[in-house]
Amino acid sequence: MATGQLFSKTTQALFYNYKQLPIQRMLDFDFLCGRETPSVAGIINPGSEGFQKLFFGQEEIAIPVHSTIEAACAAHPTADVFINFASFRSAAASSMSALKQPTIKVAAIIAEGVPESDAKQLIAYAKANNKVVIGPATVGGIQAGAFKIGDTAGTIDNIIQCKLYRPGSVGFVSKSGGMSNELYNTIARVTDGIYEGIAIGGDVFPGSTLSDNVLRFNNIPQVKMVVVLGELGGRDEYSLVEALKQGKINKPVVAWVSGTCATLFKSEVQFGHAGAKSGGEMESAQAKNQALRDAGAVVPTSYEAFEGAIKDTFEKLVEAGKTTPVKEVSPPQIPEDLSTAIKSGKVRAPTHIISTISDDRGEEPCYAGVPMSSIVEQGLGVGDVISLLWFKRSLPRYCTRFIEICVMLCADHGPCVSGAHNSIVTARAGKDLVSCLVSGLLTIGPRFGGAIDDAARYFKDAYDKGLTPYEFVESMKKKGIRVPGIGHRIKRGDNRDKRVELLQLYARENFPSVKYMEYAVEVETYTLSKANNLVLNVDGAIGSLFLDLLAGSGMFTKPEIDEIVEIGYLNGLFVLARSIGLIGHTFDQKRLKQPLYRHPWEDVLYTK
Repeated sequence: MATGQLFSKTTQALFYNYKQLPIQRMLDFDFLCGRETPSVAGIINPGSEGFQKLFFGQEEIAIPVHSTIEAACAAHPTADVFINFASFRSAAASSMSALKQPTIKVAAIIAEGVPESDAKQLIAYAKANNKVVIGPATVGGIQAGAFKIGDTAGTIDNIIQCKLYRPGSVGFVSKSGGMSNELYNTIARVTDGIYEGIAIGGDVFPGSTLSDNVLRFNNIPQVKMVVVLGELGGRDEYSLVEALKQGKINKPVVAWVSGTCATLFKSEVQFGHAGAKSGGEMESAQAKNQALRDAGAVVPTSYEAFEGAIKDTFEKLVEAGKTTPVKEVSPPQIPEDLSTAIKSGKVRAPTHIISTISDDRGEEPCYAGVPMSSIVEQGLGVGDVISLLWFKRSLPRYCTRFIEICVMLCADHGPCVSGAHNSIVTARAGKDLVSCLVSGLLTIGPRFGGAIDDAARYFKDAYDKGLTPYEFVESMKKKGIRVPGIGHRIKRGDNRDKRVELLQLYARENFPSVKYMEYAVEVETYTLSKANNLVLNVDGAIGSLFLDLLAGSGMFTKPEIDEIVEIGYLNGLFVLARSIGLIGHTFDQKRLKQPLYRHPWEDVLYTK
């Protein structure tokens, strides 16, 4: 066991098993104490590497994350404290690994329930190698104004109230972490505060004992008196009794062993800690208190009198000139987290994103205000979901069915079109699904599948202006613009696109009005008089029919229809549909294990 001070204002730790809150509390304590460097040098998160962003005062810092204890110790050779937040299942093994690193001097084990045999091995190794184990089942320890372990002393408000941001004159050791917080407050009220406080842990076999720490305090000049809080069960307090009797401790010791109420119970009582169980008269709180009193410690008659005994002992030291109360200083203000300030109503902050189509904050996601469960219970389909997420309203069933038909008809058009070809080539290059999909989608534009919006825009503009098909086509010709939605490389007037016919048939049977579609058909009649391949293609059919859907449903205003066409909703339908086919082609090539594609020489015209 170490014989003097464990921590200082330059002590740095490695934190095992990332926990945001205790690390941030350590860093806030650092700032409160005026430390120049953060007390957490690195984080060990098995299987992860990189950085974690946290705050050091107002400054946001990046703390390195290492995947192994060995790597962390090598990267931070000055970090000599290992704070272990692993579960009881792995705490012993990871703590032993840390203790075997030459740079680690102190290991704090937070977990409760570490097997006693493992705890004994850790203690034996630490003693043999002059290292310190705090815990298991501990909240940790603190050196006021310098360094603290994890959640020791609780919130910043409690730390300030207990004056732990600057060193006092009292050394404190306890088995209980919860009672440590209570005693820090008590000691701050009646003395000049804590110099160092340690919670050794409540398990049967703690890594360091009450007497180990009291003897350390005796060797620290700044510690003028010692406060000890023990508990019934075990015989740890008797080692302190022996040290007092042998004169090894020359500073006043104020002690209390809790659990005196155990005698009121007829049967044996197990208190909160594993070690808080009396195994006989000597392990009772009364026997321990009497033994400490007989050895020279100041032991009050009850816990209620504990505070008064601490106060009297400190005042006697001051009167004797053995200590001068530490002058009070004002700690800096810890910046408040934005989320906390917003909740308390202290600040208001602008949002960075606006969303009107979905909300995932409740018990279940909602699409345009419709709960997910309602969508499933009503038996709604993909068209209905598109209706909610794209148009922010529940369209009639004939509308959502039309959307689904468009998706089905446009899902694929064979392997030779540019989008499918790109996805196939990319898949055969061994790329992942997303890369293959994107390579195909990037070909969608005015020349391939991206003419639906333009077709709708030009057909609507011409119809609304009352242009005849002749006037419309000829005006486009004068502008040097091909009529979007008209023309096909394969289909002819005598070999119409079956997809167009199916869409037109559905619309005539279900739509209340098909005025834009009929106008597109009239335009087709005129263009076929010029060339047999100038047929209404699927882009033109969908574009004109979507205009009829929007206008005929009675659910959209004219400005809303114009905005839908302008934003690109209709091309979005083709992108959504064709993604199905592009994914299919990707899977097809991977399933067939096709090799890297190379375009044949004979299919290339090499020319100067």
